[in-house]
Amino acid sequence: MPQGFESPKGSPIPENTGFSADEIDTSRPHPARMYDYYLGGWDNYEVDRTAAERVIGVHPQVRVSARANRAFLQRAVRELTAGGIRQIIDIGTGIPTSPNTHEVARETAPDTRVVYVDNDPIVATHAGARLTNTERTGFVLGDVREPRAILDHPTVRELIDFDRPVALLLVAVLHFVRDDEHPAEIVAVLADALPAGSHLVLSHATGEPYEAYAAGRTDERARDGVVNVYKNATATLNLRTRAEIEPLFGPFSLLDPGVVRVPLWRPDGEVPGAQELNDIIFYGGVGRKS
Repeated sequence: MPQGFESPKGSPIPENTGFSADEIDTSRPHPARMYDYYLGGWDNYEVDRTAAERVIGVHPQVRVSARANRAFLQRAVRELTAGGIRQIIDIGTGIPTSPNTHEVARETAPDTRVVYVDNDPIVATHAGARLTNTERTGFVLGDVREPRAILDHPTVRELIDFDRPVALLLVAVLHFVRDDEHPAEIVAVLADALPAGSHLVLSHATGEPYEAYAAGRTDERARDGVVNVYKNATATLNLRTRAEIEPLFGPFSLLDPGVVRVPLWRPDGEVPGAQELNDIIFYGGVGRKS
């Protein structure tokens, strides 16, 4: 491995990432590191913080959205493990933020196997310490746009039994896939590898207003401002409506309550009012493969 490249906290890139220092782009903001900043993390660079602050400047509620999305992931994982799921593939996991998927799953089912996947080598610098330091967890440096490569990766094949139901997590990742990169086909490839009884947990950013919000309109200036920031990032932000998000579930039949603003998916506490729901830009849902 080339020497001299270090992560934001000084940890060298692991040797098994397959990346050399000059292949790692730290000159542009990366969505995973920006998301880490929204969640109050420190594993990001100045370029990420600057971009994230620009987003906050036009959409101050983005941190509320990020926290609500994280809470949705945790509720969905608890629900699925309580229902018997013991294998999870978490694609686009981002910078580790405790409680992570395996920690949430093992509250209910200590034997759950989890494979994390992300395309940012910076995430890989933290995987050993925070994600894969226990048995039955693994990390793959991979891109959701290459689903077959993820499915065929030795770590996935070692930990995941594709004859048994799997929970596939695509949380806040498909909105970084452009239409011409065919997000529905990506889900279809992943779904085809999973047996009946598997589930898809999906959340996706939107630019449309919450239907019950009295103002009933989108702040187009804020929406366009956020999208413009991501034009300079390593992946563009592609906002979609609920009508465009629902077909992404493909062969997975939606569980109640369907695709909703993330705080409304089987809430375990007080539900925000219409204005806050309008400010939370994520839709989320869970589907089951028959």
